[in-house]
Amino acid sequence: MELILKAIILGVVEGVTEFLPISSTGHLILFGHFLHFTGPFAILFEIVIQLGAILAVVYYYRQKILDSLKHLRPGQWGFTLWFCMLIAFLPAAVVGLILKEPIDTYLFSPFTVSIALIVGALLMIIVENNFSSQKNSDFVHVGVKKSLLIGFAQCLSLFPGMSRSASTIMGGMIVGLSVKAAAEFSFFLAIPTMVAATGYSLLKGFQAMTSLEWAALAVGFLVSFLVALIVIGKFLSFLVSHSLKGFAYYRLLVGIGMLALIWAGIVV
Repeated sequence: MELILKAIILGVVEGVTEFLPISSTGHLILFGHFLHFTGPFAILFEIVIQLGAILAVVYYYRQKILDSLKHLRPGQWGFTLWFCMLIAFLPAAVVGLILKEPIDTYLFSPFTVSIALIVGALLMIIVENNFSSQKNSDFVHVGVKKSLLIGFAQCLSLFPGMSRSASTIMGGMIVGLSVKAAAEFSFFLAIPTMVAATGYSLLKGFQAMTSLEWAALAVGFLVSFLVALIVIGKFLSFLVSHSLKGFAYYRLLVGIGMLALIWAGIVV
């Protein structure tokens, strides 16, 4: 029962943080540390429940996705959309495969997450100050070159705590998208990115899971889906009239606070 309760808590954390530029992985690591939820299954769990949040995107944009699938011929907008997503997906996929082992071994800790939260916050403030006036709201026709640049920006998110959402939104703003359009590009890019990451993790780790762990995974998955479904719409509405700086300041507060706890020996 204790494992199921932890799964519910972490599912809520994932659903709330997956699409906000504050790092869902970083928050899962921090909460997992405080809940004493660590180890190989914890890493697998934290990756797989992200798929629950991603499926919330599929449901939220279900009509647009269905329409895009009806226009998949070369030259049509559906083909353009998914081809750009493929291009943007590739950099992080390649780099992630190459660096997965050292990332899993050395970067999943409260200290590294805290540093990434702070660095990411500073980058968000810089991008906000220099690119917040972008007006292009057409994330579908962003183009191959710009999609590739967003893909390279997504590579930053391989460092736990940087945030996939923050990295891709910043990349989108830098190449000329409005913050709302950059967020929508980030949502769609999350679909192939997290499906691939989840599938790879399951193939490597599912054989060692117990029935209780499978149950916990299912609960966390469902909770993250439901919570994320609520968060997506509210986040997009927020971006219409607000900047990203509030999220950056939150990241700074959490990152500095965690470093203080680590320095005081409260968190190790």
